[in-house]
Amino acid sequence: MNIKQIAKAAGVSVATVSRVLNHPETVAPKTRDKIQKVIEEAEYKPNWFAQGLNFNRTKTIGLVIPHILNSMYMEIAKGVEDVAKQKGYITFMCNSEKNHSSEKNYIEQLLTRRVDGIILMFSSMSEEEIKAVEEQHVPVVIIGENKDICGFNTVKVDCETGAEAMVKQLVENGYRTIGILYGDDPEQESKYMLQGYRKALGKVGIPIKEEYIRQVDNTIEGGYLGAKKLMMDKPPRAVFTTSDEIAYGAMDAIRDNGMNVPADIAVAGFGNARMSNLVEPKLTTVEVPYHKMGIYGARLLFDLIEDGEQAGREPRKITLQTKLRIRKSCGHKERIGEMF
Repeated sequence: MNIKQIAKAAGVSVATVSRVLNHPETVAPKTRDKIQKVIEEAEYKPNWFAQGLNFNRTKTIGLVIPHILNSMYMEIAKGVEDVAKQKGYITFMCNSEKNHSSEKNYIEQLLTRRVDGIILMFSSMSEEEIKAVEEQHVPVVIIGENKDICGFNTVKVDCETGAEAMVKQLVENGYRTIGILYGDDPEQESKYMLQGYRKALGKVGIPIKEEYIRQVDNTIEGGYLGAKKLMMDKPPRAVFTTSDEIAYGAMDAIRDNGMNVPADIAVAGFGNARMSNLVEPKLTTVEVPYHKMGIYGARLLFDLIEDGEQAGREPRKITLQTKLRIRKSCGHKERIGEMF
């Protein structure tokens, strides 16, 4: 049954039925109750898109993620979805697979569907491309950062400080030769972690050896191959990696090389993925509040949607902090501060 049939069955105009659906307070109680009864008996479901146009809202948001198989991205997406559900919104999730053209196409499709706002996760879009979206009066929030873009509403994590704290922890544990395996995704965050690594060693006067610095794929396989290369000559006594996945691969490579973690080489990761407390030895890592990133990003977007016009307003920038999770893989004998 459609809205015309509802109106005919209730003996009223289509406009009156529309007011009951969108502005029930403007309809006389007796008439409103009669129409509601017909709607309930017919189990009528209003067209959500048409309803949204009446309020210039579609109750939908877009979420563009780099890769749907990456657990980090999905944890952030869960945070976004949790808030969207509370707001009664539907989330269109788009998997760009780290392809700029694909990301751009998805954004165009989302704009065609008149979403109320868009969240870009570790975006490859340029400043001009993002501004073009905002010029269509669609608010945009960026979660994470993959290039030096500014002037937008952003939620990110202080990766440099987190990496510096972890390398400092390894130094305090007695390690004087520390390597790093840094990933290629997310690119900008990995660069910040490399800066944190260099800063930590520089502060304590430990020489930085370029042969101990290896860029790898942000995968278990990448960590495995990177660690193999570190062990070809004189391996470092500890290895810091910019993701837990890289750390898992490094630990496998160390074992396959007839060595032990942490007795021969200590390993520390970044992210605190769920598997980090299940591998053996349990992985020392930097905990990143991925779910919270999604929550804060979604809340920020809904603030923008509900506030309306954003022209001339200063963009909000939210920076979240990391925590160290000290476990067996770093060789901390006292295991002080160990948290699971």
